[in-house]
Amino acid sequence: MAGKRVDLNADMGESFGPWRMGNDEALLDIVTSANIACGFHAGDPDHMARTMRLAVEKGVGIGAHPGFDDLKDFGRRRMALPHDRLASLVAYQLGAAQAIARLVGGEVRHLKLHGALANMCAEDEAMARACYEAALKVAPDIIIMTIAATAQERAATALGARRAGEIFADRAYNDDATLVDRSQPGAMIHDPEEAARRMVAMAKEGAIITESGKRIPTRIDTICLHGDGPTAVEIARAVRSALEAAGIEVRAFDGER
Repeated sequence: MAGKRVDLNADMGESFGPWRMGNDEALLDIVTSANIACGFHAGDPDHMARTMRLAVEKGVGIGAHPGFDDLKDFGRRRMALPHDRLASLVAYQLGAAQAIARLVGGEVRHLKLHGALANMCAEDEAMARACYEAALKVAPDIIIMTIAATAQERAATALGARRAGEIFADRAYNDDATLVDRSQPGAMIHDPEEAARRMVAMAKEGAIITESGKRIPTRIDTICLHGDGPTAVEIARAVRSALEAAGIEVRAFDGER
């Protein structure tokens, strides 16, 4: 992690109609990048606009967060789609995000896949490439946020895209750098202090530390926490405070190739 700096990002804009999800206002006072749902797995135009407007006001980088068309299961149900449909799915949601961002005086600077779509692309390089190629046709200079040390990273690198490697503050890791399935014990980390300790250790080592203790060296540009978690705001505060106390600057990523 060059220069000992890292971005802090959160998934947000996930409320839908009268249904409220997460505390976006509080998170936007802590994070430096926001991944905003595009209406397929969560969110709607009004909540997208509200969240993006707040991000613009607070100087937080805006990202499109496309997922499967799956409101019922919050985009966490795996779906088998041909690559041309994946391309349309990503392009449609990115286009919507760009339009709403411009409506409120902002711009979409990065793209991050959501949920089951992201996890499948972390395992399948061809699938990830289909998604990222579509995004790059819509926005050639967009920064692709990839789950570090996975097929997502390989696909973005092969495409020559600007990229930000991501690790997770509130998720446990398998030895292949994929995330432990949410159905497994210990997959989710809810204790802010534990999350903070893990993130400082990984940032300092420049490596993912798995559940078994294995170290996977990787470029770490950004740290994610899930905005819908019950302790999301507390985790964000604890992680940012611990990183800064350790001498690690928290600021938006540059998107290096």
